[in-house]
Amino acid sequence: MAALEGKVALVTGASRGIGAAIAELFAAEGARVVVTARTVTPEQSRLPGTISDTVQRITAAGGKATAIAADLSKGDDRQRLAHEAGPVDILVNNAAVTYFTPIEEFSARRFALMFEVQVTAPVHLAQLFAPGMRGAGWILNISSRAARHPAPDSGRRGGTVYGMCKAALERFSTGLAAELHTDGITVNALSPSKVVPTPGTVFHHLTTEDDPKAEPPSVMAAAALALCRPGAPSGRVAYSQEILAELALN
Repeated sequence: MAALEGKVALVTGASRGIGAAIAELFAAEGARVVVTARTVTPEQSRLPGTISDTVQRITAAGGKATAIAADLSKGDDRQRLAHEAGPVDILVNNAAVTYFTPIEEFSARRFALMFEVQVTAPVHLAQLFAPGMRGAGWILNISSRAARHPAPDSGRRGGTVYGMCKAALERFSTGLAAELHTDGITVNALSPSKVVPTPGTVFHHLTTEDDPKAEPPSVMAAAALALCRPGAPSGRVAYSQEILAELALN
């Protein structure tokens, strides 16, 4: 039997990159996947990839998927998403809006948007979906190595707000794991071990599509699967390659 046979998984930010890779692997492992993002048609984004594309790839491979368009910066859209998706067994919070701007130039509007999508939305979605998971469920929050504290002499500029949001998400993950432990709900945060070439990271010049030192999205998808199945640890801030190596030994 496939690892996620009979499960329903919701993956946010699933129009491209890591979210799309997770959605496709979960569907291949038997889950019925609900994919959500703002981008339904190509003209809606300057980056390639839509939730329609993700659903098409999943169904072409024999999987089951549904697309629900939602702007996760809006509370009403999050409420509607929960209503349309119905109860789920797995929630993957992957959606992100990111600006790499030095802090003295960071606008209040961009700050509020980043925090809303990367921190407030995962909190709200957990509030909406966790009650339906009582007895068994998995919440996975996609983080980043940017959550680590940089050295003061690193010279890094532009990533302060992004790192702050991911650090907040990690602390939310471990706290939520403790709160939901007796309900049988597994909660973790997962980061790539290396930079992942996605339309977003390539756009921001963090890597290139052919970077030999990068980590393909499939590695994050495999690590996500390892953390969203029976017997997975809970309360971890995990790194993709480390968690795959650890669970392979157990």
